[in-house]
Amino acid sequence: MRSTAAVRGRPAERGGGRSGAEAEQTPLCSRSASGTAAMAAGGIWTSLGLMAAVVVAVGLCRSLARHRLHARPRLCSFVLELLSTFQVCACTNELGLLGNTEPRPHAALTLTYGFTVLHGLTLPGSTCNPCGTLQPLWGGRSSVRVGGMKIGAQFAAAVLARVFMHFVWRLEMVESHSGALAQGCGNPMQTTVVQAFCIELLFSVVFQLTILQVENIKPSYRVHVVALLITMLVFAGGNLTGAIFNPALAFSLHPNCFYDRFFTYSLVYWIAPCLGTILVAFVWKSFLGHQKTLKSVL
Repeated sequence: MRSTAAVRGRPAERGGGRSGAEAEQTPLCSRSASGTAAMAAGGIWTSLGLMAAVVVAVGLCRSLARHRLHARPRLCSFVLELLSTFQVCACTNELGLLGNTEPRPHAALTLTYGFTVLHGLTLPGSTCNPCGTLQPLWGGRSSVRVGGMKIGAQFAAAVLARVFMHFVWRLEMVESHSGALAQGCGNPMQTTVVQAFCIELLFSVVFQLTILQVENIKPSYRVHVVALLITMLVFAGGNLTGAIFNPALAFSLHPNCFYDRFFTYSLVYWIAPCLGTILVAFVWKSFLGHQKTLKSVL
């Protein structure tokens, strides 16, 4: 067995310049760091398992709703939209806790892309976004009653998802859950209100235009195009506004902010995306009308 003096003397003899106490502390620090990393990794897998469980549960409920409510199409549509938006909001609430996962921002962006693809594949036919419902409504492809029912389902699901996640976080399965419970308004706006309004408006325009452009693409390819776009927008503006451009999701993620500063947050996260959607619908409808006029002339 080597003596303690011999172990202490080696760093000084090699010119490391560290004292004996520092030399003894180094292995302990390494163990502490590795332990923290292991705990963080365990927390990530727990969160991923939780989100996977939500996806599976929603998938089963959607299948059951289709089977039991096929004779009542309006109620079936309401329930499907409710379940789909619940999945998106619940998973995104949990996903928001993994934003600081190393390596940053690659891990968070990869998770954003992966879960966007997963939502696209498991929730066909659902918009999960009031703006996505507003677009065909403004374009005359959907009735006011159906559109209002879907938007109501989306906001109801946003509230239910937040309540559900609060219940799950109270179980404190991972360390980040206790922090999420103690957090009030997370202040997603890290810029001026005017700039935040313009960012959400612009992102909504880009997103809705892309959705219209890729409507005829094969669904298995379309989900990847949409997921890539969302990931790029999150990378570009996530540190400024969160890059949400979904009123229901914004309400689910930041209810305390809406309570504290309702006018400001409703302006940025509700009115701006909806205004962008209406602008796209108006321009798209005018463009299609102009194309039909040219075809009739030719």
